[in-house]
Amino acid sequence: MRLGKFKDYSDFGNGIELRYEMGKANIYYISDEIVRFEIPWQMDDYISVAVEGDKFVPCEYECRESKDGVNISGKKMNIKVGEDFSVEITDKAGKVIVCDYKGNRMIPETISEKSMKQLTEEGHDASAFVRSEYKVQDLKRIDKEDLFYGLGDKTGYLNKREYYFENWNSDIPSAHTEALPALYKSIPFFICKKKTSVYGLFYDNTYHGYFDFGKENGDYFVYGADDGNLNYYFLYGEKMSDVIRNYTFLTGRTPLPQLWTLGYHQCRWGYESASDIREVAYGMRKYRIPCESVQYDIDYMDNFKVFTWDEEYYEKKGKLMEELSHEGFKPVVIIDPGTKKEAGYFMYDEGIKNGYFATDADGVVYVNKVWPGDATFPDFGRKEVRDWWADSHKNLTDMGVMAVWNDMNEPASFEGPLPDDVVFHIGDRKTDHREVHNVYAHFMDMATFNGMKKLTGKRPLVITRACYAGTQKYAAVWTGDNQSLWAHLQMLIPQLCSLGISGYALAGTDIGGFGANSNSELMCRWIEAAVFSPFFRNHSAKGTRAQEPWKFNDETTDIYRKYVELRYKFLPYIYDLFYRGQETGLPIMRPLVLHYEDDENTFNLNDEFLVGENILVSPVVTQGASKKMVYLPEGTWYDYWTGEKHTGKTYIIKDAPLGVCPIYIKEGSIIPMYDQVQYVGEKPYNKLTLLLTPGAGKYVHYQDNGEDYKFIDGEYNLYEFSKDEAGNISTEMLHEGYEGYEEIATENISH
Repeated sequence: MRLGKFKDYSDFGNGIELRYEMGKANIYYISDEIVRFEIPWQMDDYISVAVEGDKFVPCEYECRESKDGVNISGKKMNIKVGEDFSVEITDKAGKVIVCDYKGNRMIPETISEKSMKQLTEEGHDASAFVRSEYKVQDLKRIDKEDLFYGLGDKTGYLNKREYYFENWNSDIPSAHTEALPALYKSIPFFICKKKTSVYGLFYDNTYHGYFDFGKENGDYFVYGADDGNLNYYFLYGEKMSDVIRNYTFLTGRTPLPQLWTLGYHQCRWGYESASDIREVAYGMRKYRIPCESVQYDIDYMDNFKVFTWDEEYYEKKGKLMEELSHEGFKPVVIIDPGTKKEAGYFMYDEGIKNGYFATDADGVVYVNKVWPGDATFPDFGRKEVRDWWADSHKNLTDMGVMAVWNDMNEPASFEGPLPDDVVFHIGDRKTDHREVHNVYAHFMDMATFNGMKKLTGKRPLVITRACYAGTQKYAAVWTGDNQSLWAHLQMLIPQLCSLGISGYALAGTDIGGFGANSNSELMCRWIEAAVFSPFFRNHSAKGTRAQEPWKFNDETTDIYRKYVELRYKFLPYIYDLFYRGQETGLPIMRPLVLHYEDDENTFNLNDEFLVGENILVSPVVTQGASKKMVYLPEGTWYDYWTGEKHTGKTYIIKDAPLGVCPIYIKEGSIIPMYDQVQYVGEKPYNKLTLLLTPGAGKYVHYQDNGEDYKFIDGEYNLYEFSKDEAGNISTEMLHEGYEGYEEIATENISH
């Protein structure tokens, strides 16, 4: 699809409309650092799902007509637009940041009919060998040194250069390898790190999308979509952190979670009765492994009907939850969108009566099979449907439920995928499954978040498997049905770091692996690697080896306890990072390249990460290994376990037998820590201990009640701790609105 020759333009205040022979295009200045480019191939006045509210920030630019288009001069960048809406963006010094590739795609020759037949007969997916032009398409020129980061939790590695991916939320129960183009989430945002600059692009289109980062041809990357508009945002930044700040300003930031949600969670698809839940919960307390929740998977429901409770196997509604609440356990239950087709079942009856379910093209309610058998699918894109679903959570909160885990919301189905022409809505606009598929979970998560917030008055924990850009405003994520494989343990680090820089600060993996059978070594190494993962949950599947640590051996139990206790020790540091992330958009788990952009040793570092800027973690993720080669970036670092001092920008070999995860603390650090508890709320956090490394430094620590929204009205404390070279600590209260600590102690790391 082409626009042809440039005709004229008009400036409408915060943007420009350009008219061409075969259509028009728009440029919108969101801020001095964010510019939206649009060709409305499908519709005018497209309203984004990801970008909510008025994001326009007053800014100034000058627009001048050129021979074949317009030249736009802004505060941070200049934009040159030519024929066919070709775009070139430069910095103020005239250096090109990004520009369109003006040649044609060099698509590999189609595979021969003979080869296609043979491959199909052998069981290969023939479509994987066919490449073509996309209905919506954008090509940008890339340089040899360009690196690409983001796209959420795609498989493979941190740097996406020379890889191909798709955005089509997919429930894939088989092992996730780096060859998989799509998983559960569609987050069409990435950062390009060039040799001397950096930028971000967010392609806001919810149809099936495609990203080729130079795999097809090293001279360009390709974005494509099956339909919709060409609609993308250019995100300027002097550093990667600036790009993340701009992207999360646009799509939203992870809200401050409740403190307990950052603790340890235990789950299994296979706790089939109240006695199973009770046994695990009391086991956690018996073996002194801190734990916040033993989560309820699908078996707790009455015949898998959402918002119900099975009193045959799980005892009287509310009884078990009340009992375990006295031991500090917070109930977290799963909810699926598939609503059982059964006359007399209140959710089905209400949905039918009010027309809340998706239909086929003839207006008949669409039915597919999921866990409850024949099931219908709420049309979550409509506000009235979301409000109904949100209010339905009262069935859960009345029995004590404190958090909800949304699953199967790609949406998954058992009798083949939903047909393209199933009718859904986005607001009042009627559309089909092709456009809604990737945002179905987003709308469901929005409903759940709003319902739990309204019903409990607390900051909701909503956990979701599928999502779109912007869902981070409503839900935490995990990486779906991983496997008990060393390759999946290794993938934990790039997946969670990629999610983090894509806006998802509250993210985790199923510790130990969901499918297949774990073993004691893998279990120990996984808890070591996951100790700082923002969402901290062990989860496994029916038919696999149980993953409660005491089901292995005493050594595993002891190592597991050691790292869960370490997590609780560092809870105030993790909580502080979430607090700061509300302003910066920066994640908790971070790739080293985010803060060491000029150090080529960090560009492709897939086996270690930063927690904030002060803690570096380099887990052992290889079977049988007892030593780890660790890269320490520029600066001075101290071994958390031994206090040994290391000068950075070098590799070291760390002895790391089972039970030792290499952790390093940066010079001049002040790290807040709490005393050990079995669960958040077991006793008041009256004491704060500051872990200190040599060297001067400052640190701002945030404190509130860890539960509700009173902090918005000023009910919180903000401490600024300062340390001089001699190790003397001073404290200044930047804000005082909450009951402070009774004691602030210090603990030193030194060689």
